[in-house]
Amino acid sequence: MPRSSTRPRTWPTAAAITAGFVALLWVVEAWDQWTPAVLDDDGIRPRSTEGLLGIVLAPLLHGSWGHLEANTPLVALLLFLVLLGDVRRGLAVTGVIWLVAGLGTWLVASPGTVHVGASGLVFGWLVYLVLRGWFAQRLGQVLLGALLFLAYGGLLWGVLPGQPGVSWQGHLFGAVGGLVAARRLATRDERGSRSPTPYGS
Repeated sequence: MPRSSTRPRTWPTAAAITAGFVALLWVVEAWDQWTPAVLDDDGIRPRSTEGLLGIVLAPLLHGSWGHLEANTPLVALLLFLVLLGDVRRGLAVTGVIWLVAGLGTWLVASPGTVHVGASGLVFGWLVYLVLRGWFAQRLGQVLLGALLFLAYGGLLWGVLPGQPGVSWQGHLFGAVGGLVAARRLATRDERGSRSPTPYGS
């Protein structure tokens, strides 16, 4: 009799990882606010050796509760969408964006500044989701990307300099990381070419 192949549901795992990451951001900010530690000092310090650690830590740090509150809704939505369907691919995408955003900021931002916040990831996830359908040639992903662009495309003006106290470099290189991830990881094999249906005796 024919055996129907079923794809494992990924949304529970995607939801769990997303909730865990958001919770981590809030725990880190609570620790920063309620202890003598000044964790924000561990953000990206451009072109300084000690600032290299910030490439890893900066997306976990926020300058205030308001900063974190502003980032949380899009972090939750976009990370969930990136992970949905293929969790391992979504984690790889996040890793690429994390590295490109951090390293780019470290290389080009003004010396004597400190850069923190998850908005670089937000910009990267948004660009990835907008573009991946074009690279993967999947209509559903193209439509989702178009919807996200209509809803949040205005955010992308944040890659331009001009607003004091905002790391446009983090936004810009986060977006670049999303483009790189879409080009390299959202490949055409996502279209899900059908394999022959197996038959059992």
